[in-house]
Amino acid sequence: MFRYLPLALAACATLAHAAPPEPVVTTLMHQALADAPGKEVMMLTVDYAPGAADPVHRHDAHGFVYVLEGTIVMGVEGGKEKTLRAGETFYEGPRDVHTVGRNASRTKPARFVVFLLKDKDKPALIPVGSH
Repeated sequence: MFRYLPLALAACATLAHAAPPEPVVTTLMHQALADAPGKEVMMLTVDYAPGAADPVHRHDAHGFVYVLEGTIVMGVEGGKEKTLRAGETFYEGPRDVHTVGRNASRTKPARFVVFLLKDKDKPALIPVGSH
């Protein structure tokens, strides 16, 4: 019985250090703004499984977050992390580097809406390395 203990402990350690699940992003709307040439709006939902987290990134856009369910933690470089619950909001600007974006729970999902006001034809998410 004890001869399998090291194998079981190694498997548990591997699972404990596994990468967090990736968020599921769904585009709800993508609309050019006729009265603001060169600008467009994207509206997305983001579903965080328990323990899910975003990689470090930026949006090159004004980003507005509204939490629909669960609890999330958001933060930008140089700012303090904020824990947000359903009904709360978060803003990040076009120059902000989004250093923290994760589900605060390891047992419950979280879901939020993101509204991006951005330059037309620019990507919604830009990965940022070396953080």
